Amino acid sequence: MDEIRQDGKTVLSGSNGISIPMFFNNLTGKSFGGKEYEDYIRYIALQEMGFHPGSIELYRDGKVIRQGIIPNV
Repeated sequence: MDEIRQDGKTVLSGSNGISIPMFFNNLTGKSFGGKEYEDYIRYIALQEMGFHPGSIELYRDGKVIRQGIIPNV
């Protein structure tokens, strides 16, 4: 089970091993950048997914495997 957590709470989870790490990459700017990334954060992550600017963690089977930051755009 993969999870993205913020402030100790699970915001997204899934078990296919692909989608949650992909979302994590999107949220931390590894997949794209510039205006496209800012728009993704502003309109998708903050308004649609329920994240807020700050630290996030990617968990796999209950253990942190990566950490990142959602910027305040």
